[in-house]
Amino acid sequence: MKAFKNSSYKVIARKSAATLSIFALLASTFALGLSAQQRTSTVQTARLTEEQRILHVLNRLGFGARPGDVERVRAMGLDRYIEQQLHPETIMDMVADAKVKNLPSLTMTTAELYQKYPQPNLLIRQMQRRGDLPPELAAIAEARQQNRNNQSATPVAPANNTNAMPAQAMAANPQQPNMSQDEETARRIEAALGQGDDNNNRYRQALRQYYEEHGLRLPQFLIGELQASRILRAVYSERQLQEVMVDFWTNHFNVFAGKGADRWLLTSYDRDTIRPHTLGSFYDLLVADAESPAMLFYLDNFQSVSPNAQAQRAQGQNRPLYDLLMGGRTQAQNERAQQQQIRREQAAVMSVPPQRPEQVQVQQRARRGINENYARELMELHTLGVDGGYTQRDVQEVARCFTGWTIQNPRGAFAFPGAMERAGTFVFNPRVHDNGEKIVLGNKIPAGGGMNDGLMVLDILAHHPSTAKFLAKKLCRRFVTDEPSQALIDRVSQAYMRSSGDIRETLKAIFTSPEFNSPEAYRAKIKQPFELAVSAIRTLGGDTTGAPPLQQWIARMGQPLYGYQTPNGYADVAEAWVNTGALLERLNFGLALASNRIQGTRVDLTKFTGGASGAANQERIMNRFIEAILQGDVSPRTKQTLLKQLNQPLPQAPTTTATAQNQSTEMDASAAQSAQQQRPAARRLGQQNQVAMADLSQVSNPEVVKIVGLILGSPEFQRQ
Repeated sequence: MKAFKNSSYKVIARKSAATLSIFALLASTFALGLSAQQRTSTVQTARLTEEQRILHVLNRLGFGARPGDVERVRAMGLDRYIEQQLHPETIMDMVADAKVKNLPSLTMTTAELYQKYPQPNLLIRQMQRRGDLPPELAAIAEARQQNRNNQSATPVAPANNTNAMPAQAMAANPQQPNMSQDEETARRIEAALGQGDDNNNRYRQALRQYYEEHGLRLPQFLIGELQASRILRAVYSERQLQEVMVDFWTNHFNVFAGKGADRWLLTSYDRDTIRPHTLGSFYDLLVADAESPAMLFYLDNFQSVSPNAQAQRAQGQNRPLYDLLMGGRTQAQNERAQQQQIRREQAAVMSVPPQRPEQVQVQQRARRGINENYARELMELHTLGVDGGYTQRDVQEVARCFTGWTIQNPRGAFAFPGAMERAGTFVFNPRVHDNGEKIVLGNKIPAGGGMNDGLMVLDILAHHPSTAKFLAKKLCRRFVTDEPSQALIDRVSQAYMRSSGDIRETLKAIFTSPEFNSPEAYRAKIKQPFELAVSAIRTLGGDTTGAPPLQQWIARMGQPLYGYQTPNGYADVAEAWVNTGALLERLNFGLALASNRIQGTRVDLTKFTGGASGAANQERIMNRFIEAILQGDVSPRTKQTLLKQLNQPLPQAPTTTATAQNQSTEMDASAAQSAQQQRPAARRLGQQNQVAMADLSQVSNPEVVKIVGLILGSPEFQRQ
């Protein structure tokens, strides 16, 4: 018994030593995350070496170096490489283009996406109206509808859910976009598809069979393909700066995929709004974003109407919206269409489960009058910044200017046959626009301007000095350091103003600044999870399909793509990403990647080892990977810790997670967990004292995998 206790104590001691060693390895990352300036103030080198400058540019203007990239940029010349990246249209990108060709949704119109990836309960309702609902589905759907009606008749307390916020919570949190009752009902019905009772199982099976037989796909695959495209382009594209700016602007103009129709609208948002304008005029980008159905839906502006809209309709000043969209119809055709629309709307109302009075009131308040959500976020988050000099009166006036900016058939349902191809597209509806005079930031916007009111606002904001300073600070924070100097911000904002908001010229001012090229900026930023995952694959020369397991690893590390619920987007400072649990999760990712345990993603470590393996060659193998992954640039402290860890077992988790093997891309699950995911520093991981993927017993080359995983988890690789 005594011998057994002694043996147990030794095992515990070894595991404790291993854990302490790993924490020592990560300690430098903590130090950097809390104060990058303190670390960099000790740098003695007056200038970066040529190789450090190249690596710095590859990390900041892209997602890290692939094998051979440093040599290629050296041969080209660093200045020429930067200039080339600033003009992505001159760069051939055949590999990345070929990779995303296998994602069919990327080239579809929103109307085609509604038809190819229909929402299940909406599809059922449409088939019921047409009278072609299959008998099996009809019987199950009827039973489910009866069950929902019975449940809705029973009073239920409002759910504590940020996606279905009561009126009081909405007032307390004006940044939270509205979630209509229809959207919440649809979410509950979709969630029910995953429940385990027999009726739901039969319903799910029958529905999936119908989808397969008719060449349809479930809507959750949409966001999965969009996430995959982002990963594939970041990994394979030669236009690295463009992909970095896609990431930057997607976060700057954040849209949450879990809100209603945005699941269908985000594909166009990425393709038609963000990508064409990443390095052009900020005004053009701002206009494209204001007109994007994804943003209009997310911030509820598509429902924003003038309080005088009823009076305008009574005076016959404008035709109904669907008449406007159906231009070219005869009067008789329009009358028939009106009657058909009335019948459809009546049928839609009859199919909706009864609502409690307070629910109806909240929904009516959300759908009537001017909505200020977009106006507020436009100034606070997109242009001027919270201290940009605007008032609540300006918010109200801007909201008036954007009344009537809406979406044609936003959910792809109940459209006239001739209008379906325009479903999910932007339209300006003059009949609900506030045509009165407005004053925005001291600028008079004349009455009767129509859509031009909003364009004038965007022009004022895009060329405002506060916008220049706000964007300059965000861009300097992205490319230089978490706390850029005021002198740098001022110079960059001046470049923005001189160029009338040219993004390319603004970036040039950053890339040519002494601050960007200083030793203090070198490895001064913590990689966000998306950056970390992509850079790890690139540095090992790996291949990936961008499949759900990799997407889920990025989410596990705290950054589900399109999964941030509020409009401010993910934070771009170290303190948001650096904590014990998050760093251990990053180490887990490195081990999973090195051991090829992420389905759809493969790395070949043998091309780095030169045939060397085994414990006797561990130090030599480590030196090779330090050279390959870190270009040999590692601190003595990190190297000492890595060498010490070679002889220590990794702490083994008592349980393993199947998250990385789960093929589902259901965004509803992400939405349910977004409160934790959107604040990585505070989210509960449940594994903060262990390394989950540390069991390497089934790996053919465990020593090599361990070495690579540890180097990927080192402070030098976690920084950029």
